[in-house]
Amino acid sequence: MSQELPVDDATRIRREADRQVTDRAALDAILDEALVADVGVVRDGMPLVLPFACARDGDTLLLHGSTGSGLLRIGSGDAVCVSVTHVDGLVFARTTFDSSMRYRSAVVHGTATEVTGPDKAAALTVLSEHLFPGRTAEVREPTVKELAATLVLRVPLDRVSVKVAAGPPEVDPDDHEPRSVWAGIVPLSVVAGEPVPSPDVPVGVEVPESVHRTRARTIDAAVRTPAPDR
Repeated sequence: MSQELPVDDATRIRREADRQVTDRAALDAILDEALVADVGVVRDGMPLVLPFACARDGDTLLLHGSTGSGLLRIGSGDAVCVSVTHVDGLVFARTTFDSSMRYRSAVVHGTATEVTGPDKAAALTVLSEHLFPGRTAEVREPTVKELAATLVLRVPLDRVSVKVAAGPPEVDPDDHEPRSVWAGIVPLSVVAGEPVPSPDVPVGVEVPESVHRTRARTIDAAVRTPAPDR
């Protein structure tokens, strides 16, 4: 895939167009940090939005769900719109009108394809390693029954829009609000807490490396996130 994201009528950002980012690396960073994606689809003429665990796999986005979700199931061939957003800060401007958020978001338009056969196990490994890095080496492989109960969808990343809001609070030149009113940004980030063992874990069983990696990832993500006041 090109390092420059193509822009068409569906992916062109019209409001605050200066915030559209077409660098493919920005898209990868947003998706690689995401744990959940909101997936929109039309069911019986009605819009429906569902949260899915997600992971980027090269030039595609993998979505993890259940085969037992009935009418709510998003299946192969469905047109979908997938949204991922990271809120990096709350913006306290000198007016509530100008107050806002600092965020990084990606919207993917495409057709969902169900992953089946040997590719399904490989896709689940990608998802697992994204959500729980290193865990697949610590536990048994999924059973045939577990694989049958799991739905994996793949959406191509060839029609995507990326929008990033950064920088200090906006100042309206026609607004004469006194500068004595504080304005600025409260940074936000997701940080993992201390691991809580299951009640049936015997005393002396150490916290595995996969848990330590997962906690470290949130710290690394917070360090990599651009400061919202730049």
